[in-house]
Amino acid sequence: MSSNGRGSAGKSAQLDEVSKKIIEQLQVDGRRSYAEIGKAVGLSEAAVRQRVQKLTEAGVMQVVAVTDPMQLGFYRQAMIGIRATGDTRVLADQLAAIPAVDYVVLTAGSFDILAEVVCENDDELIALLNSQIRNLEGVSSTETFVYLKLHKQLYNWGTR
Repeated sequence: MSSNGRGSAGKSAQLDEVSKKIIEQLQVDGRRSYAEIGKAVGLSEAAVRQRVQKLTEAGVMQVVAVTDPMQLGFYRQAMIGIRATGDTRVLADQLAAIPAVDYVVLTAGSFDILAEVVCENDDELIALLNSQIRNLEGVSSTETFVYLKLHKQLYNWGTR
């Protein structure tokens, strides 16, 4: 299991319909009270609290505040395509340990790994690339895709 609690592709948690409805309620509004969720799904507040705790501990979901990096002073976001040699899982773990890296995924295709970074400015991005990412053992090349404008970002894809 990865550091964010998500397992490998093809392995999904077996969730009953009530748990799925709880997740969907929280995807709409992560601050919704357990009492409100309980009314919507037919459980007591305590039962919802217990299920949310179990879902969180199992790594099925996280309840977090999603922020706008620009509003917090991080004016440069980029996706970095990385071509690697050796074990990409080891490199992915090293990338995930860098504070400015907020997303790491192993891929098939032109790049072995995609890493999203959030920086205060271009100078910080250049330093990150040259001092931290390109110096990692196993990085053979990088290509940086600077975000000009975030057009869509959703976290409410529902459940299956």
